Amino acid sequence: MSSIDPAIASKVQKWLDGNIDAETKEAIKKLMVVNPIELADSFYQDLEFGTGGLRGLMGVGTNRMNVYTVGMATQGLANYLLQCFPKEEIKVAITHDSRINHTLFARTTADVLTANGISVLYFREMRPTPMLSFAVRHFGCKSGVMITASHNPKEYNGYKAYWDDGAQVVAPHDTNIINEVKKITSFDQVNWKKNDELLHYIEEGFDQIYLDRVKGLSLSPKAIQAYQSMPIVFSPIHGASGKMVPDALRAFGFNNIHVVQEQIKPDGTFPTVIYPNPEEAEALTLSVELGKKVNADLVLACDPDGDRYAAVVPNEFGEYELLNGNQTGTLLTYYLLSKWKEAGKLDGNQFMVNTIVTTELINKLAEGFGVKCFNVLTGFKNIAAIIRELEGKETFIGGGEESYGYLVGDFVRDKDGVSACAMVAEAIAYYKTKGKNVFQVLAEVYQKFGFYKESLISVTKKGKDGAEQIQKLMADFRTNPPSEMNGSPVERIVDVKNSTVTEVKSGKVEKLDMDKSNVMQFYLEDGSKISARPSGTEPKIKYYFSVNTPLSNEGDYRKVEKELTEKLEGLRAYFS
Repeated sequence: MSSIDPAIASKVQKWLDGNIDAETKEAIKKLMVVNPIELADSFYQDLEFGTGGLRGLMGVGTNRMNVYTVGMATQGLANYLLQCFPKEEIKVAITHDSRINHTLFARTTADVLTANGISVLYFREMRPTPMLSFAVRHFGCKSGVMITASHNPKEYNGYKAYWDDGAQVVAPHDTNIINEVKKITSFDQVNWKKNDELLHYIEEGFDQIYLDRVKGLSLSPKAIQAYQSMPIVFSPIHGASGKMVPDALRAFGFNNIHVVQEQIKPDGTFPTVIYPNPEEAEALTLSVELGKKVNADLVLACDPDGDRYAAVVPNEFGEYELLNGNQTGTLLTYYLLSKWKEAGKLDGNQFMVNTIVTTELINKLAEGFGVKCFNVLTGFKNIAAIIRELEGKETFIGGGEESYGYLVGDFVRDKDGVSACAMVAEAIAYYKTKGKNVFQVLAEVYQKFGFYKESLISVTKKGKDGAEQIQKLMADFRTNPPSEMNGSPVERIVDVKNSTVTEVKSGKVEKLDMDKSNVMQFYLEDGSKISARPSGTEPKIKYYFSVNTPLSNEGDYRKVEKELTEKLEGLRAYFS
């Protein structure tokens, strides 16, 4: 290991000398010979237990998802739970999706928790993330763990930690858990002596409890009755939602559901797609093909852990068109607010939540209906934090984020692809009773509240050098911000990390009242907004673009959409 950084070599040797299994030691020795670069990347840092838990490539080493890093993270979580609830029974709910090593990591988590005297409620079969969130609340658990890497490539797995409200951990618990995990510097500090007497199973009967709550969200049973036979296609993309989404659609009253058979079987290799991400049109190829065969009114798909969803609908040209997360969020928000108003339930005591990189049209909609809308940082845990803060005081209607996540009601405290799929189907049925398709409804919204269109670029770098490049890029945005973009002057700069809002012309700086995060936002003179945010498991930066203009006539929808698309392309080119 003479060519490897001494600090990395020391960490490698610690594993080789440590009390780990022979197979892992052999894998390390092989990397030393055949791929020293991969070896260095596997050990150059510890896999970070961030505010959402763990997520990373699977493999050997401190910078990989494996039983040792999972065990160390769980020991830190256990230590914190024991500190927080010293004289109480502590229960933790655990489930997983279909990813490689799903059972290995879930059972490792359960074993370490029971070894520390903590009871585990373990789902007998894999279930979607929203059911884990609901189970935490339903069973009175202090925490929950979901083994998933969401929509990341097949080489990844992850570990999402939840608190007693069913939401992913937020301050101060997130930081406190991170600190406890950091104290676990060796797998020798992990209590591996499991106690199976503390392991209890959540059986299939729990499904109906959850489905009853989902069914209670329905607002238009007559519309569903009128269109109960409209063809709906669904794909779980080899994930954990293959049972629950069709069951939820049936619970609502739909009876003509077609599941993509090539993708129904849970499989962590995701053999029919490049990435198991419903945001990508490629992942929906088989779903759309089936949609065409059955003349579907709606094609739905979820990511592997069932918290994100995508909707594809036929447009006025008879082509199937993938709605982006802002469009489905707009559709659901408009539908919910319209139905609440129609029922006379909007009395000023309701609220919605939106994230700062999601379309501002949702804020405009809420304002138009006289409903408060809170803006929070990216991440559904921040939406859940507002729900918890206002619990018992005001009523949460719904909220979401542009990355294909939405939540209706508050019995789940994370994005819920299961209930969102059912609600989108109901909204389409409702608007069919009014003689309108999805794009006519969106045009109606744009005419009333303004035409907003968004786009996203995700730039991924590799390894340690990539992470440093992205850090430098964000630093440059702060020290030398652009004065114009795509021919339009920058009017206002929001630096969420430094909590400042700067008016460029006057130089006036105001304090931003929001939690800190490494996000920069640029507001242009022509109404465009650009947000830059480092994100994800591997070094990555996301650029979110938003443009808008008035829409005077619903019939001009496609013409104006084309103009806004051209404007977005100009912004994308600027950052590409």
